[in-house]
Amino acid sequence: MFSIRAAALAASLAIIAIAGLAPRAVAHGYTVGSLSIEHPWTRATAPSAQVAAGYLTIENKGVQPDRLLSATFSGAAIVEVHEMAVDGGVMRMRELPKGIEIKPGQKVELKPGGYHLMFIGLKGGLKVGEKAKGVLVFEQAGRLEVEFNVESMGARGDHGHHGHGAKTH
Repeated sequence: MFSIRAAALAASLAIIAIAGLAPRAVAHGYTVGSLSIEHPWTRATAPSAQVAAGYLTIENKGVQPDRLLSATFSGAAIVEVHEMAVDGGVMRMRELPKGIEIKPGQKVELKPGGYHLMFIGLKGGLKVGEKAKGVLVFEQAGRLEVEFNVESMGARGDHGHHGHGAKTH
């Protein structure tokens, strides 16, 4: 009887050890300077779509402000930094030619219905599961190459990753 318990205990410990060695899911994130960028993504589009939007979260872990000035996206002719905001009771989208400031200690989320990157002049549809290369350009931190995950047309950005769902401060 003792040997059965010992064998069961050994098997349990082996399972725990193997689970501890198993690769863990790594967040889709990047760092440049004092900035942490989490999960760049976009939605799938129809093959004939001419526009799409890009989303991500930027956290400034430094002591100086920085600013997202511009971006590129491999599948688009032009990328603009945009904001959705209520103006006179109407939701309007506008370009932010000076970009988005990220203050020290601040986390800014580019998400549907708020700040976002506008991909204009798409060269073809975006398909779920694809990855598209892009570059984010910051005033202080400089250029950062990223990959945007293409998610479903109905994706909302609540991926369950650390940092998602956080409010802009």
